[in-house]
Amino acid sequence: MIDEEGYRANIGIILANSRGEVFWGKRIGQDAWQFPQGGMQKGESPQDALYRELDEEIGLAPEHVSVLGQTQDWLRYDLPKPLIRYYSKPVCIGQKQKWFCLRFVGDEADIKLDSAAQPEFDDWRWVDYWHPLDQVIAFKQDVYRQALKAFADIVTPTPES
Repeated sequence: MIDEEGYRANIGIILANSRGEVFWGKRIGQDAWQFPQGGMQKGESPQDALYRELDEEIGLAPEHVSVLGQTQDWLRYDLPKPLIRYYSKPVCIGQKQKWFCLRFVGDEADIKLDSAAQPEFDDWRWVDYWHPLDQVIAFKQDVYRQALKAFADIVTPTPES
Protein backbone atom coordinates (compact mmCIF):
# COMPACT_ATOMS: atom_id res chain seq x y z
CA MET A 1 0.00 0.00 0.00
CA ILE A 2 1.71 3.14 -1.24
CA ASP A 3 0.00 6.44 -0.44
CA GLU A 4 -0.39 9.47 -2.72
CA GLU A 5 2.91 10.92 -1.43
CA GLY A 6 4.83 7.74 -2.32
CA TYR A 7 5.19 6.21 1.15
CA ARG A 8 4.58 2.53 1.74
CA ALA A 9 2.51 1.77 4.87
CA ASN A 10 4.54 -0.40 7.22
CA ILE A 11 4.76 -1.51 10.83
CA GLY A 12 7.87 -1.72 12.98
CA ILE A 13 8.33 -3.92 16.04
CA ILE A 14 10.46 -3.31 19.11
CA LEU A 15 10.36 -6.58 21.03
CA ALA A 16 11.77 -6.30 24.56
CA ASN A 17 12.59 -9.09 26.98
CA SER A 18 12.16 -8.96 30.76
CA ARG A 19 15.68 -7.50 31.13
CA GLY A 20 14.80 -4.50 28.95
CA GLU A 21 16.92 -5.75 26.03
CA VAL A 22 15.51 -5.71 22.50
CA PHE A 23 15.35 -8.27 19.69
CA TRP A 24 17.92 -7.49 16.97
CA GLY A 25 17.67 -9.51 13.75
CA LYS A 26 20.30 -10.06 11.05
CA ARG A 27 18.87 -9.81 7.54
CA ILE A 28 19.27 -13.08 5.71
CA GLY A 29 22.50 -13.32 3.72
CA GLN A 30 23.61 -9.79 4.68
CA ASP A 31 25.67 -8.08 7.34
CA ALA A 32 22.74 -5.81 8.16
CA TRP A 33 20.76 -5.84 11.41
CA GLN A 34 17.36 -4.35 12.13
CA PHE A 35 14.12 -4.59 14.07
CA PRO A 36 11.35 -6.71 12.56
CA GLN A 37 9.21 -4.64 10.19
CA GLY A 38 6.95 -5.20 7.23
CA GLY A 39 4.47 -3.72 4.82
CA MET A 40 0.77 -3.54 5.46
CA GLN A 41 -1.55 -5.30 3.05
CA LYS A 42 -4.65 -3.71 1.54
CA GLY A 43 -7.47 -3.62 4.11
CA GLU A 44 -5.17 -4.67 6.96
CA SER A 45 -5.07 -2.71 10.21
CA PRO A 46 -1.72 -1.89 11.82
CA GLN A 47 -2.46 -4.39 14.61
CA ASP A 48 -3.32 -7.14 12.10
CA ALA A 49 -0.08 -6.40 10.24
CA LEU A 50 1.81 -6.51 13.54
CA TYR A 51 0.71 -10.06 14.32
CA ARG A 52 1.17 -11.26 10.74
CA GLU A 53 4.70 -9.85 10.56
CA LEU A 54 5.54 -11.15 14.04
CA ASP A 55 4.63 -14.65 12.86
CA GLU A 56 6.26 -14.38 9.42
CA GLU A 57 9.53 -12.84 10.57
CA ILE A 58 10.19 -14.45 13.95
CA GLY A 59 7.59 -17.18 14.35
CA LEU A 60 5.79 -15.66 17.32
CA ALA A 61 2.06 -15.78 18.03
CA PRO A 62 0.01 -13.23 20.02
CA GLU A 63 0.32 -15.33 23.19
CA HIS A 64 4.13 -14.91 23.08
CA VAL A 65 3.92 -11.13 23.51
CA SER A 66 2.16 -8.39 25.37
CA VAL A 67 1.62 -5.02 23.67
CA LEU A 68 3.17 -2.19 25.70
CA GLY A 69 2.52 0.66 23.30
CA GLN A 70 2.07 1.99 19.78
CA THR A 71 3.16 5.24 18.14
CA GLN A 72 0.26 7.61 17.55
CA ASP A 73 1.68 9.11 14.38
CA TRP A 74 3.27 7.59 11.32
CA LEU A 75 7.06 7.81 11.45
CA ARG A 76 8.61 8.28 7.99
CA TYR A 77 11.90 7.67 6.29
CA ASP A 78 12.97 8.34 2.73
CA LEU A 79 14.85 5.77 0.70
CA PRO A 80 18.21 6.84 -0.70
CA LYS A 81 17.79 7.75 -4.39
CA PRO A 82 19.72 4.66 -5.67
CA LEU A 83 17.20 2.39 -3.86
CA ILE A 84 14.09 3.99 -5.38
CA ARG A 85 12.58 1.82 -8.12
CA TYR A 86 11.39 4.51 -10.51
CA TYR A 87 10.12 1.89 -12.96
CA SER A 88 7.58 0.59 -10.40
CA LYS A 89 4.15 2.16 -10.38
CA PRO A 90 3.30 3.72 -8.05
CA VAL A 91 6.83 4.82 -7.16
CA CYS A 92 7.75 4.21 -3.52
CA ILE A 93 10.04 6.93 -2.11
CA GLY A 94 10.08 5.66 1.47
CA GLN A 95 8.09 4.16 4.27
CA LYS A 96 5.64 5.45 6.82
CA GLN A 97 5.55 3.24 9.88
CA LYS A 98 3.42 2.62 12.93
CA TRP A 99 5.70 1.25 15.62
CA PHE A 100 4.70 -1.22 18.30
CA CYS A 101 6.54 -1.99 21.50
CA LEU A 102 6.03 -5.52 22.77
CA ARG A 103 7.14 -7.44 25.85
CA PHE A 104 8.28 -10.96 25.02
CA VAL A 105 6.54 -13.37 27.40
CA GLY A 106 7.35 -16.65 25.64
CA ASP A 107 10.37 -18.92 25.75
CA GLU A 108 13.34 -18.22 23.50
CA ALA A 109 12.67 -21.58 21.83
CA ASP A 110 9.44 -20.01 20.49
CA ILE A 111 11.48 -17.68 18.26
CA LYS A 112 11.70 -19.30 14.83
CA LEU A 113 13.38 -17.41 12.01
CA ASP A 114 12.33 -19.98 9.40
CA SER A 115 8.56 -19.92 9.90
CA ALA A 116 7.93 -18.16 6.55
CA ALA A 117 8.59 -19.43 3.04
CA GLN A 118 11.05 -16.56 2.53
CA PRO A 119 12.74 -15.82 5.88
CA GLU A 120 13.83 -12.26 6.64
CA PHE A 121 16.48 -13.06 9.26
CA ASP A 122 19.16 -15.73 9.63
CA ASP A 123 20.38 -14.76 13.11
CA TRP A 124 19.23 -12.75 16.10
CA ARG A 125 20.26 -11.65 19.58
CA TRP A 126 19.11 -9.58 22.53
CA VAL A 127 20.89 -6.20 22.67
CA ASP A 128 20.93 -3.14 24.91
CA TYR A 129 17.89 -0.93 24.31
CA TRP A 130 19.83 1.91 22.60
CA HIS A 131 22.28 -0.34 20.68
CA PRO A 132 20.29 -0.26 17.40
CA LEU A 133 20.78 3.51 16.96
CA ASP A 134 24.44 3.12 16.10
CA GLN A 135 24.00 -0.10 14.16
CA VAL A 136 21.04 0.35 11.81
CA ILE A 137 21.55 1.60 8.27
CA ALA A 138 21.89 5.40 8.20
CA PHE A 139 18.62 6.24 6.41
CA LYS A 140 16.60 4.48 9.15
CA GLN A 141 18.40 6.03 12.13
CA ASP A 142 16.04 8.96 12.70
CA VAL A 143 12.95 6.74 12.69
CA TYR A 144 14.65 4.30 15.06
CA ARG A 145 15.54 7.21 17.38
CA GLN A 146 11.93 8.43 17.37
CA ALA A 147 10.53 4.95 18.03
CA LEU A 148 13.02 4.13 20.79
CA LYS A 149 12.39 7.49 22.48
CA ALA A 150 8.64 6.90 22.32
CA PHE A 151 8.91 3.68 24.32
CA ALA A 152 11.97 4.28 26.52
CA ASP A 153 9.91 4.89 29.67
CA ILE A 154 7.88 1.69 29.31
CA VAL A 155 10.67 -0.75 28.46
CA THR A 156 12.06 -1.38 31.90
CA PRO A 157 13.27 -4.66 33.32
CA THR A 158 10.58 -6.59 35.12
CA PRO A 159 11.19 -7.39 38.82
CA GLU A 160 11.92 -11.08 38.21
CA SER A 161 14.90 -10.20 35.94
